[in-house]
Amino acid sequence: MAIVLDDHLVTLTCDSCGDTVAAPRVPSGAEVVWPLVSEHGWSGSPLAEGPHRCAHCTERAPTAAGVPGGILGIEHLGTVTVVTVAGDVDVDTGDALGMALGHAADMGGHVLVDLGRTDLLDSTALGLLVRAHRHAAERGALLCLVSASPLIRQVLRVTLLDQVFPIVDTRADALALLQSHGTGAGPNASG
Repeated sequence: MAIVLDDHLVTLTCDSCGDTVAAPRVPSGAEVVWPLVSEHGWSGSPLAEGPHRCAHCTERAPTAAGVPGGILGIEHLGTVTVVTVAGDVDVDTGDALGMALGHAADMGGHVLVDLGRTDLLDSTALGLLVRAHRHAAERGALLCLVSASPLIRQVLRVTLLDQVFPIVDTRADALALLQSHGTGAGPNASG
């Protein structure tokens, strides 16, 4: 990953093929490069730390380490539905996350999204999580994220979503938090 930030210009390099794109630098408190990434059809982190892939590599390559971005599993643990996510969650893999979060909403109760095997959330994933949070709140439930990833936590901090979701380091901590919050039962709750 190579990001060159000077006083007036940002240059972004594809982690897969080395292609580059440059644009005027937008001043901000954090090194957010998402406008450049999205404007050119790239995928990857909204932050300069990466990873980033050009539009061509995004179309042809699997996500990092050959792990397809998607859902590893959905578990129902009493009043909590756990969605375990793996790989990058971006515009190409967001549908799987959207379907899993929709299923969790249909089950009622709290939602725990385990991002422990995820290194990347783009704006598509963030939008899906915000929508799922809203649906959970409407039925008196919580949506909690599990992530110890410094990059994901920084994305959530920069976007101020760390003030919206409870974010914990482990699944056990999340389950304890959600179970202490009550049933979160809504009209579709089961179990």
